[in-house]
Amino acid sequence: MLDKIKLIVYDFDGVMTDNKVYIDQNGNEMVQVNRSDGLGIAKIKTLGIKQIIISTEENTVVSARANKLDIPCLQGIANKKYALKDYCQKNDIQILQVAYVGNDINDKNAMEIAGFSFCPADAHEAIKEISDHILKRNGGDGVIREIFDMIISD
Repeated sequence: MLDKIKLIVYDFDGVMTDNKVYIDQNGNEMVQVNRSDGLGIAKIKTLGIKQIIISTEENTVVSARANKLDIPCLQGIANKKYALKDYCQKNDIQILQVAYVGNDINDKNAMEIAGFSFCPADAHEAIKEISDHILKRNGGDGVIREIFDMIISD
């Protein structure tokens, strides 16, 4: 079934990170990411599946991570459902071929229209209720690598 996925959309905070932010004395923000997710993204690319980050966060740490992973990033997005529909239309992808990975209520509307939905083990209860797949790993702890393993074993 997962072989139908043409696009995977990731929220950033709480999916690629543990949903925590570190702030230094100068107000600079940092987050922690998991290298196994980077490997997961690279491996998913070899399957021909497109990937994108859609985040409400405006901090440049999101785009810096997307650049390092060489995947597109839409950030500062207030309405993720609209952004997802627009992206799919512009890239000729059917919404039912989209897997959305989210963790909190700002992902809910977009997750509800996607063909597949995933969430980390520590996602908000409202997100767990609508997710097709509740992952074993928490956000920032190899969620994307876990999804890759699921896709190749499907």
